[in-house]
Amino acid sequence: MRSMKQWYEALFDNYGKQYDKESFAQGTLGECDFIEREIGFDKTKRILDIGCGTGRHAIELTKRGYKVTGIDLSPAQLRQADAKAKQLGLHIEFRLADARALTFDTEFDLAIMLCEGAFPLMETDEMNYDILKNAAKALVPGGKFIFTTLNGLFPLFHSLQSFFSEATTGTDAQYAKHTFDIMTFRDHNVTRFVDDDGEEHVLACNERYYVPSEITWLLKSLGFCHIGIFGAKLGAFSRDDILQTRDFEMLVIAEKSPSL
Repeated sequence: MRSMKQWYEALFDNYGKQYDKESFAQGTLGECDFIEREIGFDKTKRILDIGCGTGRHAIELTKRGYKVTGIDLSPAQLRQADAKAKQLGLHIEFRLADARALTFDTEFDLAIMLCEGAFPLMETDEMNYDILKNAAKALVPGGKFIFTTLNGLFPLFHSLQSFFSEATTGTDAQYAKHTFDIMTFRDHNVTRFVDDDGEEHVLACNERYYVPSEITWLLKSLGFCHIGIFGAKLGAFSRDDILQTRDFEMLVIAEKSPSL
């Protein structure tokens, strides 16, 4: 058992309300529009939201008539999610759970994992792989998996420091001192943020970037087929967006083999 919290645990200790103000969290409606199209607007589909955070996608999809289960590692994020759902009169199952140790077995028709909700924040590649493996196990044969992850092509062609300086606003967490390691495809940085109580924190963080061929191989090894990788535009996911080196995130869509 780890004696110290990892950066992604410390970051979300008390960051529910502030998280909802982040600029990257403002694309919920358009992203849910895309999810609905991908499952043919079928309200019988059971949805698992991995790394659901404050529940923005789970809540919006529930409002549209879908049954969603949200899991997250952060009690603070889940409290914010539950409070928002109750305020809207919605009953949503939010569970405190680690995506590396899920026990779901062929229970869902769709798994979503958006905005780096869990993958690829883990400290080892093996842990990130476990998250994908558990998502696969949670799906029924023929089930669909939709997630976003960091595009490893981006830092090969662009400055992460410049990107974050231009992309973040005054209310966002601030990222500095980026060091991208081309041997591990990990970006080490210093993240500065203000929590829900107005207290400032500074964390040493690192995230794993993936190239499309890695994602394709990982998913194939877990029994996924019909794998598509696209550019991920905030609030405007589309299969028409061919992945480019200028895309900071990639959108991944895959189906679990019907024979599994």
